[in-house]
Amino acid sequence: MKGIQRAIRPLPDATAQAQAVVESLPDWTGIEGIDLPLCFDAGDGDVQRSRARVDAFLGCACAKPDTLRRSHLYSLLDEHLSGNSIDDKLLEHLLRELMQAPSAAADHARIAIRFEHFVRRAALRSDHRGWRAYPVLIEASLSPRGFRLELSTEVIYSSTCPASAALSRQLIQQQFADDFDAAGSLDHARIMAWLGSEQGILATPHAQRSKASLRVRFVAGAPLHLIDLLDRVEQALGTPVQTAVKREDEQAFALANGSNLMFCEDAARRIQNTLLADRRIAEFTVRVEHFESLHPHDAVAYVSSTGGHLPDP
Repeated sequence: MKGIQRAIRPLPDATAQAQAVVESLPDWTGIEGIDLPLCFDAGDGDVQRSRARVDAFLGCACAKPDTLRRSHLYSLLDEHLSGNSIDDKLLEHLLRELMQAPSAAADHARIAIRFEHFVRRAALRSDHRGWRAYPVLIEASLSPRGFRLELSTEVIYSSTCPASAALSRQLIQQQFADDFDAAGSLDHARIMAWLGSEQGILATPHAQRSKASLRVRFVAGAPLHLIDLLDRVEQALGTPVQTAVKREDEQAFALANGSNLMFCEDAARRIQNTLLADRRIAEFTVRVEHFESLHPHDAVAYVSSTGGHLPDP
């Protein structure tokens, strides 16, 4: 047995041997979908621990290309992200470490971190509360032009069509005229009974679940206050989806939908005005989708801090 152990040679290193045959590398090379535990403070002081999926890539624009040692990248990600509460300083430090890793020879680096953050939401009127899970994507990059940090998330809400509401009101008016003789007296009790019947709500406007996808870049040094961002957008829309509700909450939600009629363009402009007023945000792009209940296709609108061409899908 000892003789066999002495005969074993050092483990082969294919990455080192590949240096002789590699002539060029892609623009970016790295790893995707690493499972890591993550700690994140969304701005309320409650540091949540979540399961994250992490991507890391290096831009190897160098004169002498090398084969990337991905095991070392994994170790750096594990060391910096596992159990540490992430912020801009930690991410910038991590990117510098990745670029200086052995065999990296990189002048660009970027990481993407995907996870869900739970927020406890109160009902509209009752004392009920429930959890909302918001998807979060944090993207950080480092290049000769400097450090860049962006946060993406989504807000789900209800949207009621203004055109459909107007058409529904007209039908109710016509039904009222048919059921009540304009020349006769209007009895209060009879009108109240009519309003509480099916004839009183003969037609209803169509509403649909909708989604606003946000991508924001904060000014340098600004904290990643996710909850404040979500609150501002949900307040601007007026009809974010609810969690645990009682009948009084459902009634309040119906009232909110009737008071916040909006096309997708209206929703997009509301969000745009809200984000433009936030001095902590340097740049943003918003995609609004209304998943139509009338059509088999969806209504979509984009807005941004700068305008310009349609963003990439």
